[in-house]
Amino acid sequence: MTSLDKPTSETDRTTRTDQEDADAKAVTEAALFEAFGGVRGMVETVVPGLLFVTVFTINKNLTASAVAALAVSLVLVVVRLIRKDTVKHAFSGVFGVAFGVVFARMTGNAKDFYLPGMLYTLGLALAYLITTLAGMPLIGLILGPVFKENLSWRTRNPGRKKAYAKASYAWGLILLAKCAILFPLYLWADTTQFGWVLVALKIPPFLLAVYLTWVFLAKAPPPIDVFAEMEAEEQAEKKRKAAAEAAAAARNQEF
Repeated sequence: MTSLDKPTSETDRTTRTDQEDADAKAVTEAALFEAFGGVRGMVETVVPGLLFVTVFTINKNLTASAVAALAVSLVLVVVRLIRKDTVKHAFSGVFGVAFGVVFARMTGNAKDFYLPGMLYTLGLALAYLITTLAGMPLIGLILGPVFKENLSWRTRNPGRKKAYAKASYAWGLILLAKCAILFPLYLWADTTQFGWVLVALKIPPFLLAVYLTWVFLAKAPPPIDVFAEMEAEEQAEKKRKAAAEAAAAARNQEF
């Protein structure tokens, strides 16, 4: 078994110092901000829906509300392109708004602007729970590359896998609770009431899930940097080859 395959355990690690714990928390916080877009990502998630419900509350015009929401989503993408930032969060917002506009225009019901996002939230909640039950927590698949550990946590870092499982269950249950509020409201509340409730529920559940993820991962064993390990293996292999070549050259000189 190579060093890349050898599993780690709680007994393999020494007790972490306060400084190491602080460093682990800082690294985890930075990784979560990168994965979920940070404050700016949250703003980009909220603004289109907020603008839609605001415009609709004022004039009850589905077309004007849809155009305003789609336009601001595109502006957010353009701003990121100009600043040469990552656009994945802004683009996901554009697609979400576009699907909402299509649904609302097809049915003529402004409330259906929110339906694709609600279905996505429900599907995501189920994905978090099902993948965790299957032994492959979704949050680990999302954050593994960010921490440069890929899937090493599955077989080599049981403490970290447990933390990912806890975090995925938290995400799934929080999103299910959100759906339990929104779907009944979708059936009986009017568009304006429903829109404002939905906007109000955009950030708090997300922040709660991110906070719990941070708590679980900050207490977990540190990630195994598989990229650093592979680089170390490559350097060791080069040294072995160089030593073998040097030895062969020395033998040739003897003859």
